[in-house]
Amino acid sequence: MVQNKDSTFVLVHGAWHGGWCWKKLAPLLRAAGHTVYTPTLTGLGERAHLLSPQIGLNTHIADITAVLEFENLRNIFLVGHSYAGMVITGVAEVAAQRLSHLIFLDAFVPLDGQSLLDTRPDRGAPVRKFAGEAGDGWKVPIVNATFGVTDAADVAWMSARMTPQPLRTFEEPVRLTNPAAHALPRSYILCRQNEPTLFDSHAQRVKSERWGYFELLTGHDAMITAPKELADILLKIATD
Repeated sequence: MVQNKDSTFVLVHGAWHGGWCWKKLAPLLRAAGHTVYTPTLTGLGERAHLLSPQIGLNTHIADITAVLEFENLRNIFLVGHSYAGMVITGVAEVAAQRLSHLIFLDAFVPLDGQSLLDTRPDRGAPVRKFAGEAGDGWKVPIVNATFGVTDAADVAWMSARMTPQPLRTFEEPVRLTNPAAHALPRSYILCRQNEPTLFDSHAQRVKSERWGYFELLTGHDAMITAPKELADILLKIATD
C-alpha cells in the first residue's frame, strides 16, 4: 500500500485533557509525512484560565471549526477522543466540506438531539451530583482518574495537567441535520482491556452501521499508553 503523504490530522482531546495529551502520538504521524494539529479546547489545558459556566459543547465545536477555517484546512482526518466524539460530530455538521474522514477514538457517538449525558445509562445523574458537590454546580473536577494509564511517570505527567470540565459541555445536545455530514466516511477505534466500558455500546452500534472498525488492547488514553499502535491504525485509515 502507498501512504498518502499529504494528509492532515486534527486531533481533538477529551474531557479534562488538553492538546498536551497527544505529545507521544503527534510526532509519529509527522514522521510519516503528515501534518498534525492538536488544538486545546476553551477552558481546558493551557486555556484553563478561560474556564467559565458559559462554556458548552457549542463553544468547543466553534473552537475546532475556527482552526479549520483560519488555517484553511481541507481533506481533514478529524480525530475525536472520548468526549470529543461529541465535538467532531458537531464540527461535521457545520464544516463537512473541509473533512475527509471522522475517526472516533474510544468516543461517544451521539444520535440527533443527544447530549453526552443522554448517551449514558444513568443519564448523567452522578456527574451532575458531583458537579453540585465539588464544582460549584457548573464544573466537573477530576479526581483520582487515570483513564487506563498505569505507568507511574505517565500518571504523574497527566495528573499535573488535567483540569476541570465545564458541566455544560456534557449537557448541550448536538443536532444532526446535514446530509453531507452524514455521508462522511467514519471509523471507530475501541480501547479495551478486560472489563466492559461505556464505549462498548457505541462500538456495537457503529459496527452494525458498517463503519471502519478497529480495537486496541489498551486503556482509554491510548495516545499515552499505546501511541505506536494507535499511530499505525491512523496511518492505515489514511492509506488509500
